[in-house]
Amino acid sequence: MRWIYGMLLGFGLLGSPAWAEYDVHAIGDAEKGAKVFNKCKGCHQVGEGAKNRVGPHLNGVFDRAAAAVEGFKYSKGLQRAADGGLIWDLEHLDAYLENPKALVSGTRMSFRGLKKQHDRANVLAFMRAYSDDPQNIPEAAPTAVASEVELSPETLALIGDPEYGEYLSNECTTCHQKDGSDQGIPSITLWPAEDFVIAMHAYKVKVRSHPVMQMMAGRLDDEEIAALAAYFGNLE
Repeated sequence: MRWIYGMLLGFGLLGSPAWAEYDVHAIGDAEKGAKVFNKCKGCHQVGEGAKNRVGPHLNGVFDRAAAAVEGFKYSKGLQRAADGGLIWDLEHLDAYLENPKALVSGTRMSFRGLKKQHDRANVLAFMRAYSDDPQNIPEAAPTAVASEVELSPETLALIGDPEYGEYLSNECTTCHQKDGSDQGIPSITLWPAEDFVIAMHAYKVKVRSHPVMQMMAGRLDDEEIAALAAYFGNLE
């Protein structure tokens, strides 16, 4: 029996062992996730009596629409993502925890992200217990782990050609300004290369929502994305 089911039974969150026949994967270890969550406590609260702080409270976050906590003033970036239909399902929560600014341009969340997959899995398991209907595990969508979109070390290690990136950038700069201004359109000037690459691949596989960007990224191969990252990452 996987640890998470035993933990939830211990908490009284599961009413019947009938779920044991399902072939599902636990998100992670909630007890370890509680320790990982210490990195989040400076901005976020979760659990009984949780309130908005620098960031919104995280009760009920699973399957909630982005920018939906009443009384919290969200960044324009989160509001744009919400307008684009972003839902905090397991896939998008994992992507956001890995690299917030790659998933949501303009977010005020300055956290650099949890790069280790097991840290993200554990803290998501911890947060899951404070979302709606945890008794539905494993039938609940957040525990049915979808195939992850992962970039190979080779893709992340590609060194792009900035001159080729400049050649490719004409379509980008019809919207994104070279001077870094972000009036209406997020700035991509001086983005760290890895953040740029992750964002473009997130659009390419449609983890990140924006139909125009999904179309644009879908045309690019790994080398072209790396070249654009090299160009915009060093643009004066």
